[in-house]
Amino acid sequence: MRFLLALLLIVPALAQTTPPTASPTTAPQDQPPASAGQATSAPASAAEAQTAAPAPAQTSAGNPAPAAAEDFHGSIDFGYRWLSDVHGSMDEYRSVVDLAQGPRLFGLEFTLADPSIHLFDQLDVRAYGWGGDPYKTAHIGARKKRVYDFSFDYNDFAYFNAVPSFANPGAPGGFDEQSFDVHRRTLSAGLDLFPGGHFIPYLDFDHNAGSGSGVETWVQDSNNEYAVPTLLSDSTENYRGGVRIEYSRFHLTLEQGGTTYKDNDQATDATLLGGDNTMPIFGQTLSLSGLQQAYGIRGHSIYSKVLFTSHLAPWFDVYGQFLYSEPKTDIHFSEVANGNFLDISQLLFYSSLTTMGTGTDNQPHTTGNIGFELRPLRRLRVIESLMTDRYHDAAAPDIAVTGTAPGLLFASLNGPNGFTEYVNYNQQQIDVLYDLTNRITLHGGWRYVWGDAQTLTGELSETGPPATGQLRRNTGIGGLTYHALDKLTINLDFEGASSDDIYFRTSLNDYKKGRARARYQVAKALSLQASFQVLNNQNPAPGINYSFQSRDNALSIFWTPDSAKRISLMGEYDRSTLYSNINYLTLPFLSPAVSQYRDNAHTATTAINLALPRIKDGKLTLGGSMFVSSGSAPSRYYEPLARVSLPVCKHVSWNAEWQYYGFGQSFYLYDGFRTNSFITGVRVTQ
Repeated sequence: MRFLLALLLIVPALAQTTPPTASPTTAPQDQPPASAGQATSAPASAAEAQTAAPAPAQTSAGNPAPAAAEDFHGSIDFGYRWLSDVHGSMDEYRSVVDLAQGPRLFGLEFTLADPSIHLFDQLDVRAYGWGGDPYKTAHIGARKKRVYDFSFDYNDFAYFNAVPSFANPGAPGGFDEQSFDVHRRTLSAGLDLFPGGHFIPYLDFDHNAGSGSGVETWVQDSNNEYAVPTLLSDSTENYRGGVRIEYSRFHLTLEQGGTTYKDNDQATDATLLGGDNTMPIFGQTLSLSGLQQAYGIRGHSIYSKVLFTSHLAPWFDVYGQFLYSEPKTDIHFSEVANGNFLDISQLLFYSSLTTMGTGTDNQPHTTGNIGFELRPLRRLRVIESLMTDRYHDAAAPDIAVTGTAPGLLFASLNGPNGFTEYVNYNQQQIDVLYDLTNRITLHGGWRYVWGDAQTLTGELSETGPPATGQLRRNTGIGGLTYHALDKLTINLDFEGASSDDIYFRTSLNDYKKGRARARYQVAKALSLQASFQVLNNQNPAPGINYSFQSRDNALSIFWTPDSAKRISLMGEYDRSTLYSNINYLTLPFLSPAVSQYRDNAHTATTAINLALPRIKDGKLTLGGSMFVSSGSAPSRYYEPLARVSLPVCKHVSWNAEWQYYGFGQSFYLYDGFRTNSFITGVRVTQ
């Protein structure tokens, strides 16, 4: 990073050789300086021409053309962030915002284009959020015309989630279940050779790794759940290479790749935990006094991909893709738990539990799709597509469990045992688009989805270890696009579906979904956008009676008078509603109950940009966002901001920003927080 900062500040000085002739009219800042081959304003006299114009560079007779000029432009934005004291829940603040104070590199961007450099023609560098922010990114791109195109991306995301009311609302400030404090880092590098040619070999590498700590639940015979500290660590590498064959009427991609995966999780606890169920059972209270648990998972996969598109005729296009992979996984698991536990099936209390397990897994996965676009008439298009996705999982676990009760030692062996899971999904869709007039396009179609699946069930299942399911759904599709006088555009889309079989109680069953969008250019500097979406899903099956409705209405305004030289305005407002109702069974006696959830929300965002009078390039921004909801979990969130930018000299500006973060909930007051953020910094441009 120090090298990049130094490069940004030093290269402009080195790049300024002979300056171009000044023009009476100042060019925009983002316009590169004129090269030696570009025309300039004619001088008023021969004397002025002799002093104003630099002497032409001497060139050899074999290469009379002047060398191409170097183009360098970029910016660096750095400064410091202060935070006031966080009032309220620090865990909630970190889960929602998670910004800390300290020096920051808010942004770094530069592009160097110089065809005379043998290594590259153009170099692009970008970096944002370095110095302690939860999301940091970096990008490097380099290319040489018709030789190579290289890109490198790095992301570091700090994920903290410990909402006090989640999973344990009755114990604020306690040991919250399902909390995470992890870092996830991704790295991606790609190299294309001979871009622009007919044959383009390429190599790509992706790395995704996460590590950190958290809290997870240890479940004992479905009678109790205990929140235990956990160490998390996983990583995945993806290697792939192939060749793209590009012609004007034909494209083909052949790719071969492989992945490796590992996961090492550990859960450790040495304190007395009462668990979620604090009620005595048969006069005894369940508890966990010690736990040592470890997972070791290793996996690898080889996959192949073929993709093609073809423009066979002016009225006919065809495309397709095929992907096959076969991941293999090895699992090792060990666990030792002490406490007071209950085996509900035998009504037996016991004090210790030891579990040892190993397993192997083979998961062949095939995905393919094919389609075409047919244009039999000038105004008519027919698009047909067919896809299939077939996933199978053949596992062989070997698990041994040993328990100790007062005066009794018991053991159970589950394996070696094999089972198979599979999910087969298929979809066929046809779409017809017809240009009724030059301004009206009609759209209609039909989609049929079918599949079958088998998976293992949970301990409370009444159907036995395996569960099978079928999926059958017919969907009608319709829509309209209308362009009026090049100022008004309207899009209407609708889907209506009926299902004979579905996988899950909350899956889309008999549903209707509609969307309307409109854009109106009121004037050259003023535009309005509006959208409306609705989804209504019903499952009237006895014992389920699931009903789900959601609506979303949004309105946006953009005002940029005089190309936003003095003022610009952006505003968005969104009104959304959600309601769900479903029957379910409560534990431990499977009593019927009804779950209802409702949420009515208002979301607004605005930004006003003002040019400061009598201060060239001085800018003031006022705005922010808000969220207010009512219903089952009413909450509110406010994030106003004010930002000012003042020029210091030709290429340097000073920036300052204030932002407020405030969150609150009506039912869980201890989730609320509020704080102020202050930023000051300098932006240098070239």
